[in-house]
Amino acid sequence: MTHPQTLSLPANGPMSARDRTVIGILLIAAFVVIFNETVMSVALPRLMTDLHISAGTGQWLTTAFMLTMAVLIPTTGFVLQRLTTRTVFILAMSLFSTGTLLAGVSNGFPMLLAARIVQASGTSVMIPLLMTTVLNLVPPNRRGSFMGTVSIVIAVAPAIGPTISGLILQYLSWRFMFFIVLPIALIALVIGAIGLVNVGEENHHRIDLLSVALTIPAFGLFVYGLNQFGQAGTGHVPVVGIVSLAIGIVFLLVFAGRQQRLQHSGNPLLDLRVFGYQAFRKSLIITLLAMVALFGMILVLPLYLQEVRGLNTLSTGLLLLPGGVLMAILSPITGRLYDRYGPRGLMLTGTGLLAVMLVTMTFTTVQSPVWLLAIQYAIMIGAGMGLLMTPAMTNGLNPLPPHLYSHGSATLMTLQQVAGAAGTALLIALLALRAGALGRSGVPALQAQLGGFHLAFLAAAIAAAGAFVLSLFVTRAVPAQPEPVAGAAEIGREPVPVPEG
Repeated sequence: MTHPQTLSLPANGPMSARDRTVIGILLIAAFVVIFNETVMSVALPRLMTDLHISAGTGQWLTTAFMLTMAVLIPTTGFVLQRLTTRTVFILAMSLFSTGTLLAGVSNGFPMLLAARIVQASGTSVMIPLLMTTVLNLVPPNRRGSFMGTVSIVIAVAPAIGPTISGLILQYLSWRFMFFIVLPIALIALVIGAIGLVNVGEENHHRIDLLSVALTIPAFGLFVYGLNQFGQAGTGHVPVVGIVSLAIGIVFLLVFAGRQQRLQHSGNPLLDLRVFGYQAFRKSLIITLLAMVALFGMILVLPLYLQEVRGLNTLSTGLLLLPGGVLMAILSPITGRLYDRYGPRGLMLTGTGLLAVMLVTMTFTTVQSPVWLLAIQYAIMIGAGMGLLMTPAMTNGLNPLPPHLYSHGSATLMTLQQVAGAAGTALLIALLALRAGALGRSGVPALQAQLGGFHLAFLAAAIAAAGAFVLSLFVTRAVPAQPEPVAGAAEIGREPVPVPEG
């Protein structure tokens, strides 16, 4: 079998048809695997009945998926440099397809849980692989346009997951949530195995097994602890969550220290030198604040629609669908605007819309028309996040030199998982605490619930407002200089990063 061809780094100019094909294959595959991440959110009641499990047990189908992602994503920076693009893609899609098949034929909860873990193992590498490939293939002056398409995958796919799964559950068995996805995943696997070529530089450093081992307690316990805060419910102290979070933080510090020591040998599992780039740090913090609001709202708003307004899962999903559609429309346009005008205006508009819409939602009542909520959510997710995500990601990753592309992508996706868990835990905990306090003071149950939702909306608005303030200080990042294509001897030589202005 022939070895995959290695591509040189991009210079400004037109892209080849082959490069577009590579990115197209990865986009389709990434959309499929990320879409699958949120399909379980509306299926829990059906699964509880069919599998004879409690809500707490069923929640592990989502929690285990999230924990697996949190543990494995930090390793992808090293994996993407150690293995060829084609090999990583085949491994990821094979794992995902296997997990999807096992989930569809599961004969009980343990098998379904194991299948979700296998699915997550494949999912964890796809977005870092896609983002790293875009950075390696797309000229700096056109990255915004392509990152706009990547934003569709990252934000729109999980947004429409509950809608599609609600539609499936309305007419078919929950198993079809997996059987419908499986053939698409297999087709993407076959096309990718045939058509993908290697992208970027390879190194053959040995993996640091201690670093891999540290990711399990560091990221796993940290995210699990956050998740336990969100599950606390009635306001009691989540002792398991506090202990898990504390142990996770200790191991995170040990992991970070280990990576800093390994940087001297050029062999870190996750290269923390990405934090040395100011544009990366700014974009990362802004994105994380927005993700706290986004992931929290993706869970909190459906709860409001179902628990306070009494909507079923299909109606809830359909009401949230316009937000995903609007973001799909705006993200590519935003990318082109970024290439032309830079990030600040787009990010200020996006974070401003996000904050304003969240503030207006704190005035929601039990009589508020649901169509108004659909419009608020569409503006918040479609316009707000649609205008923010593309410039934030592109501007943050642009100044990194090619040998840090995969580590920057892995760091961004790892911390987005953490921010998502933190946002969900924070908003659900505040909701429960406020509703519980109001209920104990004699407020009617429905009004107490509404008060809890108002506090959750306000907390999300504060996070979005913080992102708006930080966006005031964003400037266009100077891309690292592309590698000149002068011959085989020069391919693989690392360019010197361009200092930021």
